[in-house]
Amino acid sequence: MAAGPPKNTIGANRSYAAAHFALELDGKRDIGLFRSIEGGGVRADVMTYQQGGNYDRWKQLGKPKFEDIKLQVGMTMSGPFYDWIKAFFRGEALRKTGAIIAGDFYYNERARREFDNAMIRELTFPKLDGSDKNAAYMNISVAVEDIKFQAGKANTKLENGKGMKGAKLWTSCNFRLTLDGLPDACRNVSKIDSFTIKQNIIEYHMGGHRAPTKTPSSVEFPNLTFYLPEADAQPFFDRVTERAVTGIVRPKATTSGQIETYDNDGSPLFHVKFVGGDVLSVTPDKADASSEEIKQVKVEMYIESMEFDYTAMNVE
Repeated sequence: MAAGPPKNTIGANRSYAAAHFALELDGKRDIGLFRSIEGGGVRADVMTYQQGGNYDRWKQLGKPKFEDIKLQVGMTMSGPFYDWIKAFFRGEALRKTGAIIAGDFYYNERARREFDNAMIRELTFPKLDGSDKNAAYMNISVAVEDIKFQAGKANTKLENGKGMKGAKLWTSCNFRLTLDGLPDACRNVSKIDSFTIKQNIIEYHMGGHRAPTKTPSSVEFPNLTFYLPEADAQPFFDRVTERAVTGIVRPKATTSGQIETYDNDGSPLFHVKFVGGDVLSVTPDKADASSEEIKQVKVEMYIESMEFDYTAMNVE
């Protein structure tokens, strides 16, 4: 008689939908939930050998490589995570040990990816647009030195970060850009392009270790690009003409400023401060007689450094 199906198909090995994910850092489980996660795989290069005049080739695996973990997060993380981002902006490559925890629809822990010596490699700030009411998310790439795949802990549920309770939805339209020395010029900024801060990671191979160690290098801050009506752009035309065309250098030539973000109730979420900036390009939109849109100007600034500060609440 043929064997029938197993009597108990509901258990720890049952398939589940990728419904919820959580982050564990340095033993703390209540860091928060992300919107999405990818990467974090393990692979190895294939090494090929050929001996003398023998046409046969032999293959074997080389050193392991651990892929970066890529997270998409909003305003639902707690204090330790935002402190990690804040240190990243300062050029402090804090190494973290933790795990990516996958849960099912009911928040039951089902699988774990445990990692060691994780450092933030990149942070991409989303585009902010006054006409876009969709939720905004930051994309963060994390470099790790080791990854282990483990089964989820039995009878354990995912926990929301403590900041989740007070966090409000962050939408792309809720922002304000201010520049020191140009207090009124930015009042009608309509859009800020996405930008990426990068921490260069160097791989160092040592004898006796199969996988390389990863060492942080310099932090690269991008240019800042934003858009405003041409009617408000004259201060920026004057600035780029004075600095770039005529070459006039005045005391405190560079400027500083900040990008402030808010929830739908107008309460502050966080802000990104920048210093050592100046206008390097001012470009008017294409003139079209058939267009009924407000004429815009694209302004680009170089930035020397940035700081991140989360102000929505006292997250723990």
